[in-house]
Amino acid sequence: MVDAHRTFVIVGGGLAGAKAAETLRAEGFTGRVILIGDERDHPYERPPLSKGYLAGSDERGSVFVHEPAWYASADIELHLGQPAVHLDREKKSVRLGDGTRVHYDKLLLATGAEPRRLEIPGTDLVGVHHLRRLAHADRLRGTLSALGRENGHLVIAGAGWIGLEVAAAARTYGAEVTVIEPRPGPLHTVLGPEMGALFADLHREHGVRFHFGTRVTEITGEDGQVSAVRTADGDEHPAHDVLAAIGAAPRTALAESAGLALAPGGPDGPGGIAVDEALRTSDPDIHAAGDAAAVRYPLPASADGTHAPGEWLRVEHWANALNGGPAAARSMLGHQVRYDRVPYFFSDQYDLGMEFSGHAPPGSYDQVVCRGDVGKREFVAFWLRGNRVLAGLNANVWNVTDEVQALIRSGAPVDPLALADPGVPLAALGTQDAGTRNGTPA
Repeated sequence: MVDAHRTFVIVGGGLAGAKAAETLRAEGFTGRVILIGDERDHPYERPPLSKGYLAGSDERGSVFVHEPAWYASADIELHLGQPAVHLDREKKSVRLGDGTRVHYDKLLLATGAEPRRLEIPGTDLVGVHHLRRLAHADRLRGTLSALGRENGHLVIAGAGWIGLEVAAAARTYGAEVTVIEPRPGPLHTVLGPEMGALFADLHREHGVRFHFGTRVTEITGEDGQVSAVRTADGDEHPAHDVLAAIGAAPRTALAESAGLALAPGGPDGPGGIAVDEALRTSDPDIHAAGDAAAVRYPLPASADGTHAPGEWLRVEHWANALNGGPAAARSMLGHQVRYDRVPYFFSDQYDLGMEFSGHAPPGSYDQVVCRGDVGKREFVAFWLRGNRVLAGLNANVWNVTDEVQALIRSGAPVDPLALADPGVPLAALGTQDAGTRNGTPA
């Protein structure tokens, strides 16, 4: 039976929020747990929206974190389809869109992110898509199937993870695909030109056309329906549908209006809700986790200055929600928490499965070292600076994530020749730390 003497409120019906609610009960919390989500669907995981579910290999029901009946059995009070519109820190209450006010003793903001919009003419035409929510995936899955049957053409604005995963799904259905990206290659800000070129080749082999170094400036249509896309360099690309895959912005409005501190922003907007190593915001009774939260980079600054002390980082990936929600729940309960996981994500495109650990944007590294067979796309790549491993990507090679993350976390210099030699165990090159494991391969 629930003891109403304490109430913990979770704003956000995604993976982070659902896992936080689960953890509160698993850790013995007997007070009220209220989960608020602005979607009518029960909490679900987002990776299938651009992978298995979108491609047609997974059923819709497989995306949900828990069966709907679980919430009642765990005494989790759900407010679905209700956005949280106001946070009153003085009164410790959250007001919902229907006027309901919910009191909290502790609050978790797991508000996630929202897709960035193309600020160009034509975005109101039928056939312009975004992909962030299950409803988006439902619609896009039907669209890709129809494009495949009719030899239709999808234009994707953006060659990041979502853009490439949707491109792979679209080609699986048989749709024609063109990807337009202002940077010199796909995944440029994450993988740099070296590994970005590998993904460009992979997609070209499957019939995807790329147009790099320019951006979409207009979507044109006939009778209210998309017919073409124009780019800044004057080209025009035929299109039946367009996907805007130009990134996501953290949903910080609730936190910002309540006066909570935000991390410094960049050219793409706000940097997320600032939290400490225990995932506490600037208000000790409010925590934040998942896509909306920004944490200090968990590893110490390297001797060569690769990472500045206290660099803010916001990670928009599955593992951060999976692990951050439970960590925030334990912190809300007063447990000692230090959330210092190495950033991790995974992707599946055609017959290539990969995992990436660490953080190595262009300009932060001085070489990329590979072990294995890059031509067969069975290898591990490492981004180094001063012979220290900043990040690692394993492509169609499994059960190495722990070792890769141990090398990143150790900060110890490694011999690049030994790193490239499959005969030298990765564990021999760094110090293992079982406490830093980020989970199992996807």
